Amino acid sequence: MERIFFVIGALSGAISVAAGAFGAHALRERLEPRMLEVFETAARYQMYHALALLLVGYAATRWPGGLTTSAGWLFVAGTLLFSGSLYAMTFTGIRALGAITPLGGVCFLAGWVCLAVAAARS
Repeated sequence: MERIFFVIGALSGAISVAAGAFGAHALRERLEPRMLEVFETAARYQMYHALALLLVGYAATRWPGGLTTSAGWLFVAGTLLFSGSLYAMTFTGIRALGAITPLGGVCFLAGWVCLAVAAARS
């Protein structure tokens, strides 16, 4: 499992860097400032949780089990829901997609709690 989370985390980090560069260079002139901010938030949280997935990969070697694995999948789901909804909202202009974003935030929070409990129980 640790290898899977390392791979997903590394790829997500690469996508985040590409998104950040794309936002800074290609979107700056095309988006209103508020939507550019939304895009940058998506890229930033994607990077935070790409790094968190690398941490989960390491944690899975120290504290293997359901909670560590759950943390990893919650970070993946959170990235897809949180950052994905913000990216989609930026490109489509459909602001209703912002209603999905908090679900991703809940996944992020739950992932961090799972990781903390896994470490505390070890």
